Amino acid sequence: MEPKTPAESRTIITDLVLPSETNPIGNMFGGELLARMDRAASIAARRHSRRIVVTASVNHVAFNKMIPLGSVVTVEAHVSRAFKSSMEVFMDVWIEDRESGMRSKANEGIYTFVAVDEMGSPVPVPEISPETSLEKERFDGALRRRQLSLVLAGKLAPQDATELKALFT
Repeated sequence: MEPKTPAESRTIITDLVLPSETNPIGNMFGGELLARMDRAASIAARRHSRRIVVTASVNHVAFNKMIPLGSVVTVEAHVSRAFKSSMEVFMDVWIEDRESGMRSKANEGIYTFVAVDEMGSPVPVPEISPETSLEKERFDGALRRRQLSLVLAGKLAPQDATELKALFT
């Protein structure tokens, strides 16, 4: 399989925040944002792998800014790194200022997806070839994040987490 760039998986979903998607103080429910992020990430993973994909984990979500009712919200997703059958998808969440139209970053998240066949068994995916400095930064960080997850899950011995050890030596 030929490596692919993160740009090949780029997915952008833009939508309004409606009254039924807000909490009592008029801000978007976190779960609503997570669902939008899951949809964008799954499309990015599918574009990268050209396979059926399933959400394996929600690795990180930062709710840095409240997203008020009526906001235009954009979720941008890219595959940041691919492993054997899994893919890390990094997402940036933007909101637009109502008057100026200027975008500001509200949140971000990292999900992991696994490509599967029709029977649900994992299948190999193409590697990622990052191009921009941000893509390279996220690509490098993905291996450390993966190793940390594996150590915490008891699937990797701490002494074998070479990328994590390199941070401290």
